Amino acid sequence: MRRARPLLGTFVEIAVAGAPPAEMEAAVEAAFAAVATVHGLMSFHDEDSDVSRLNREAFAVPVAVHPWTFEVLDIAGELRRRSAGVFDIGIAPVLQNLGLLPRPDGMTPWPAAGPRGGDPIELLSDCRIRFRDRGVRIDLGGIAKGYAVDRAVEALRGCGMSEGVVNAGGDLAVFGPHPHAIHIRDPRQPQRPMCEVALRDAALATSAGRFDPLTCREAGESAVIDPRTGAPVCGIVGATVRAPTCVHADALTKVVMAFGEAAGPLLEFYGASALFVSGRGVHVSADWQDGVHLAA
Repeated sequence: MRRARPLLGTFVEIAVAGAPPAEMEAAVEAAFAAVATVHGLMSFHDEDSDVSRLNREAFAVPVAVHPWTFEVLDIAGELRRRSAGVFDIGIAPVLQNLGLLPRPDGMTPWPAAGPRGGDPIELLSDCRIRFRDRGVRIDLGGIAKGYAVDRAVEALRGCGMSEGVVNAGGDLAVFGPHPHAIHIRDPRQPQRPMCEVALRDAALATSAGRFDPLTCREAGESAVIDPRTGAPVCGIVGATVRAPTCVHADALTKVVMAFGEAAGPLLEFYGASALFVSGRGVHVSADWQDGVHLAA
């Protein structure tokens, strides 16, 4: 059974197998409900989301959030510390200044800056969050999609599914006894497949330049911003990360885009591996877990 719905700013596709149709239908509905919950909690654009409430209020008073939002902020904080600030959900002001995120009427631009010393986001008891800096505004666009995939997989497993795939616009996870062939686009020519990898009980995520097939056949400038410079990353045009969880695969693509081969120790810490493309060609980390078959 395979279903798709528009969520998370993309199309989310969920497929399951190996169970009676009624059970598969119920499992897929539960998985879509989990994705919709993440969408509602972590949207930058929805004024009622946890993210929007935090951006409005968390410097003035601690703000209570959903446990899933709290968990994502905890994961993001660890990634920020371990990546020396290269993964930073506090990048929202830079994205607003670049026109990549909207700025509410009356909100003045906030100057782009490098990583701040210390952690500007404080996680308190009872799922409460406080911002230590008045200028902090967060965007979870670099991690929430992967987290939603993980929650959907959890819902499918919780409904007794033994095999399935969740794909949120290229951030995906598979589980079950059979490997799945995953085609990765060439970030230099996004309409062309670059290679195929076999994925089993793992997650995969990709970051590259912005691409709209309706307007241009070429990839545009990178949508990944390096917080150290306040500018789109350069040198690496696309990165794919394989990891045990999609939340980490999603976030680590941004670190690989900025660090390239220097991201190796962080990938190793999270049990992840990477494939990325630079001006010098295709690179694969030493611990990439199976063969990569380059397209002709």
